[in-house]
Amino acid sequence: MQKHIRIAYTGGGTGGHVYPLLAVADEVIRSMQSYPDVRMSYSYFGDPGMYRDEFVKRKIAIRSIVGTKLRRYASLLNIVDAIKFPFSLLQALIKLLFVMPDVVFSKGGTGALPVILAAWVYRIPIIVHESDAIPGLTNRLSFPFASRVGVAFERALSFVKGNKGAVVGNPVRPFLLAPSDITKEQAKRIFGFDPAIPVILVIGGSQGSRRLNSFLLDIATELVPHYQVLHQTGIANFKDVSQELAIVFEGQIQPYQQRYKVVDFFKNNLKDAFIAADIIISRSGSFLFEVAVFGKPSIVIPLKESANNHQWFDALEYSQRGACVMIEEENLTATLFLTQLKKIMENPTVIESMSSAARSFATPDAAMILAQEIIRLGWGSK
Repeated sequence: MQKHIRIAYTGGGTGGHVYPLLAVADEVIRSMQSYPDVRMSYSYFGDPGMYRDEFVKRKIAIRSIVGTKLRRYASLLNIVDAIKFPFSLLQALIKLLFVMPDVVFSKGGTGALPVILAAWVYRIPIIVHESDAIPGLTNRLSFPFASRVGVAFERALSFVKGNKGAVVGNPVRPFLLAPSDITKEQAKRIFGFDPAIPVILVIGGSQGSRRLNSFLLDIATELVPHYQVLHQTGIANFKDVSQELAIVFEGQIQPYQQRYKVVDFFKNNLKDAFIAADIIISRSGSFLFEVAVFGKPSIVIPLKESANNHQWFDALEYSQRGACVMIEEENLTATLFLTQLKKIMENPTVIESMSSAARSFATPDAAMILAQEIIRLGWGSK
């Protein structure tokens, strides 16, 4: 009789949760290609939102669960989600019963807790992964029900009781890890840039960052005489930023107008953007592990409203390694930013030191380690 292993995934809300989850899913699929006699079934329990197509193309069945968000701050939405939670839990109990996966992998975030609780009721092995130095509330509540817990930062391990936790780093999407024949000069040309002029890559997260967008626009005319800028605005912000940029450069002579380019979202060319960059300006979080893969120096501006201030702690650890300069948002001024940027870009020794520190921070095997543990638990439950 053919062996049949059913793997379930849950967790979401932002790219910081979904992309590492997909990286692990890709590694599971790749690993199981070595076992053609084993039948595999994959399901995602939750609300995939804007990432639905990513699950569909991987043939991961979507089992919709009403999303509920756990907040640590006062909000009327807490009342709404408290009412929704029992319904979400009932949905999870029913849908897991019909699928009865052999193992559940959770990335935490919106909608994951009902699935975790339902899996625990059915005594299904659970693996939880935490991408931040300070775990989110969903994962903190999930840890006691988990068989194994993987964390990206050493600091997060203190929130896991017993010996079921391990520091594995943060999963990175396989296409970013794959070797590339494209040089930095070629990558710059892909975006229409001059290969001889440094490129600043600006990314405020998968949904963009309005305050980061506004800050960069405020100093755009001071950047373009010396640098080229490739700025991901976020889909919702793209139109406004494009219009504001046209106003900023109104009457400016060429070639400066061609040195600042905006995109809404990197879909198929994110890797090219990383390769083209000489320095990266970004928010913090799990995205830092993708920056680290490419060994790029960076200036990191943590989102001050992040849950548990986790972006600050993530950026702190990254900066302590020497991989980035961290500027807290309340201290972010044009003078400070431009001074730090110049200090990095005009000193090859600093660039090399930061690049080396970034590469040493990267964890290219994280997805493989988690995938192997998922397969082991799923296999063992048969």
